[in-house]
Amino acid sequence: MKVVILAAGVGERLADAAGGKPKCLLEFGGCTLLERHLRVLDRLDPADITIVTGFRQELIQAAVANIGLRMPVNTIINPDFRLGSIVSLWCARPVLESGDDVVVMDADVLYDPSVLQRLFETQYANCFLLDRDFEPGEEPVKVCLRGGRIVEFRKQLAPDLEYDAQGESVGFFRFDRGTARALAARATHYVDGGRSDAPYEEAIRDLVLREPEAFGCEDVTGLPWIEIDFPQDIECARAGILPRISMEI
Repeated sequence: MKVVILAAGVGERLADAAGGKPKCLLEFGGCTLLERHLRVLDRLDPADITIVTGFRQELIQAAVANIGLRMPVNTIINPDFRLGSIVSLWCARPVLESGDDVVVMDADVLYDPSVLQRLFETQYANCFLLDRDFEPGEEPVKVCLRGGRIVEFRKQLAPDLEYDAQGESVGFFRFDRGTARALAARATHYVDGGRSDAPYEEAIRDLVLREPEAFGCEDVTGLPWIEIDFPQDIECARAGILPRISMEI
């Protein structure tokens, strides 16, 4: 198993709350999101980790060097980090094409280790994590199911979409080696086609809607996690999520 952490973005919606640093260097309980990711992964023992950096990448590289883990941690620089996150996924194609199963993770999530552990222990070859307890609105990336299969994966849903279950995507995914290669090809299709402003989720959506029977979902409803997008998310993370996290860093 290999891991790709997407950490290239600017995080403009946080305004000054991030102090001019990448979101993954925000601290919670005296530990950055990045260090938390790496220490959780250290226990799960993947083959290696690749971080796609961009905005202030030198800070991320310095942080990785200071953590000092036993596993290999590589970085790939996305020079076009102000474009859509599809470019970061495209930059990670050497990992996606490596012939290994791959976990792809957003870097801006605070979570209990049991959330990520679900992906490492799942029986699904290709897996989403979803949380059924979420606030409706335009911001959450939604996973919609009908008959146990994914029928949509987007923020905006068509009014006539038929589904019988719905949850918010955590932003962590597992892909087997064939699907990982297909994802690399799909990201290349977007970039070569002049659609570099797209979010990376669109490439995943294309694959899951093409072959929904190849994908499954692990329900993490009730487990503590939060994506950090806005200043209020930082306060919610510190007050409501961090006290519920079981792992000692």
